[in-house]
Amino acid sequence: MTPERPDPAVPTATYRLQLQPGFPFRAAADAVPYVASLGVSHLHLSPVLEAVPGSMHGYDVVDHSRVREELGGEEGLRELARTARRHGLGLVVDIVPNHMAMSPRHNRALWEVLRDGPSSRYARWFDIDWEAQGGQVLLPVLGGPLGTQTGLLKTDGDVLRYYDHAFPLREGTAGLPLPQLLDAQWYRPVWWRLARTELNYRRFFSISELIGVRVEDPEVFEATHATILRLLHEGVVDGLRVDHPDGLADPDGYLRRLHEATGGRWTVVEKILSDGEPLPASWPVAGTTGYDALRHVDGLFTDPAGFGELLGQYRRFAAPQTDRGGDWDATVRRAAYKVLTHELATEVDRLTRVADRLCAASPEPALRDRAPWALRTALQELLVRLEVYRPYASVDAAGVVTEEAAAEARLAFAVPEEAGAVDVVRDLVLGRYGDGPEHVEFRTRFAQTASALRAKSVEDTAYYRYVPLLSANEVGGDPGSPAVSPERFHAYCARVQRDWPATGTVVSTHDTKRSADVRAALHVLTECPERWADVLAEVTRTGEGVPDAQVAWAAWQTVFGLGPAEEERVRGALLKHVREAGLYTSWTEQEPPYEEAVARFVAAGPCGAPGERVAALRASLEPHIRANVLGTALVQLTMPGVPDVYQGTEHEYRALVDPDNRRPVTFPPGPPTDAAPGGASEAAPGGASEAAPGGASGVKETVTRAALGLRARRPEVFGDRASYAPLAAEGPAAAHCTAFVRSGEVLTAVTRLSLRLARAGGWRGTRLPLPPGRWTDVLEPGREFTGHADAADLFARLPVALLERVPD
Repeated sequence: MTPERPDPAVPTATYRLQLQPGFPFRAAADAVPYVASLGVSHLHLSPVLEAVPGSMHGYDVVDHSRVREELGGEEGLRELARTARRHGLGLVVDIVPNHMAMSPRHNRALWEVLRDGPSSRYARWFDIDWEAQGGQVLLPVLGGPLGTQTGLLKTDGDVLRYYDHAFPLREGTAGLPLPQLLDAQWYRPVWWRLARTELNYRRFFSISELIGVRVEDPEVFEATHATILRLLHEGVVDGLRVDHPDGLADPDGYLRRLHEATGGRWTVVEKILSDGEPLPASWPVAGTTGYDALRHVDGLFTDPAGFGELLGQYRRFAAPQTDRGGDWDATVRRAAYKVLTHELATEVDRLTRVADRLCAASPEPALRDRAPWALRTALQELLVRLEVYRPYASVDAAGVVTEEAAAEARLAFAVPEEAGAVDVVRDLVLGRYGDGPEHVEFRTRFAQTASALRAKSVEDTAYYRYVPLLSANEVGGDPGSPAVSPERFHAYCARVQRDWPATGTVVSTHDTKRSADVRAALHVLTECPERWADVLAEVTRTGEGVPDAQVAWAAWQTVFGLGPAEEERVRGALLKHVREAGLYTSWTEQEPPYEEAVARFVAAGPCGAPGERVAALRASLEPHIRANVLGTALVQLTMPGVPDVYQGTEHEYRALVDPDNRRPVTFPPGPPTDAAPGGASEAAPGGASEAAPGGASGVKETVTRAALGLRARRPEVFGDRASYAPLAAEGPAAAHCTAFVRSGEVLTAVTRLSLRLARAGGWRGTRLPLPPGRWTDVLEPGREFTGHADAADLFARLPVALLERVPD
């Protein structure tokens, strides 16, 4: 008998699958019986609409009207939905409203815009500044300046070709000589390096291959969402994950329109909240995709005092050079300046032009006589001081672009009168000079540039320059102060249960720079910073060819967190690390000698004989790594919100930054045989776990199945009407037990900072008072507790406990 399909309104838990040509809808359908057996209510699918052929992620959409043929097309998606429904599962789909692929030969709408220009029926789709570059869209595709590439540009009927690029020719221009032909088009192929300063279309961050889409336009919204909305209303899809709303011109308006169009279906947004930043209350969504939860869960297992010691060691090891001194805020600021003057220079120029026009045309005397250079400087100085991704129409922008930030920005000007440009820019951002079309455009462009800057300067630069504790360098994290006290964690959970009970929670995703289990191992270093320093000193003495100290520190932590792995994986992650940091090499200015030195160092050091010393340290700390792995999993699966389980992470899953964390997972053909508590099933997903023998993989599966099964069986205990209550332990080691109760019926208890606990002598009579009733152990059936549980007994076999209250 097939189980009843759950209420699709709100998932109890989701399971993320990364679709790609090698893992299409058919493969996902084959995995359904296994995934359903875990206890989730919904499959969570990466983007399903037509993308660039061969795309491994699907975020480079080329056609919103079609389900991707490489995955099996719409019928393949429908069959997957039918299979999922037979096993009691719904579907949640990732959608990409902000951008499309800048690939004219695959993107029909873009092809027509490049052929017909501003008169094209699709011209309103794309965020193009037709007033710049003489009305031609710059296409940064050439491998060198035009003069060196003319022999490679060929006409083929009404098509212009350059290697595998194809562009439409404007009607009547096919027979022109090349110089005149290029001048006659609505676009201009240029050297790719011009994208930094000359581009006249909005990109996704600084990725020129993705062009911004104007979904704020109702017609564009309808055209780009028609297929997904049809699939929703036909019951194929049940909920949505919205990619990168910060890039939109009007996130508030977009989310309201989406909410109305879906009929209020469960929707979460990939909004990265800075520490203490609330999700705009006006957004009609269930919440975020869960990076704020990740920060709090990780912080719970990070020792604040030990992090301080580790930071001191890092400062001594990496030397007080630029971006090596171990000051997080200064590192972010320096990275932001670099990004604004390099990767986002064209966005700043466009914003400056809008500000200049507003000032020149304004009747307000305060806005007059402002030089473009002063406006640009003011913009840069304010942008680098934002501590969140962007201001929104729904919140007070003055709380984001603060007077304190403005006072600091004025110091960049030698002449006080010129510093008045800061006040002009800030007042324009705050809307104090009107709501005309250009005023709105300025505020919109400022917000969009701010979000791109925050992502590029923090996530993609500073995280690779400031590395005392790699596990803290995660999307939405606070590497300068990564530890979260139990009190702060409980306060966060209480707010989530009160304000956003159906928000998403994650600990591993397709975008995390390290999987949760790698980070769990690295957290342990905050409990033994002195041992780490000793081992690092030893391997540094024996190692050869260290390219620079900061990279060496990061490399050794990488292999500690990852454990035994192929050299190729470590080398790939470190190569990405040094290019993102942009200090000695970068994606656009590669330095082969330096990169070759990094590769040699990885082979001879972390992946060579000296790496065995780091492996030995990791092995000696395995029980404490296991405690963090299991504690992280259980907390995420039972805290307020809807947990998302990334593919394969029901087992111990060690992965580095993408593409390493997007490697295919091979699932068994059906539900696995039941695993005994503490033991692995016989049918674990192949390729998911990199655990060493005797690791936490099988136990983690048991914990995951137990928690997800409990959520599925008792959804009222965890849902929007549930409750969350901290539970305090008593005794000398009380700080090492973090516990909470859901709706008075389910109790989670985990061991925190277990290495410190062991050094202090163990639990020593610490006990956990229990709420009234009789409590049975879900992870170790047969055990019961009443009144209280001695911590030594509660955690005798496992460092975590999941209890359920049973009738007397």
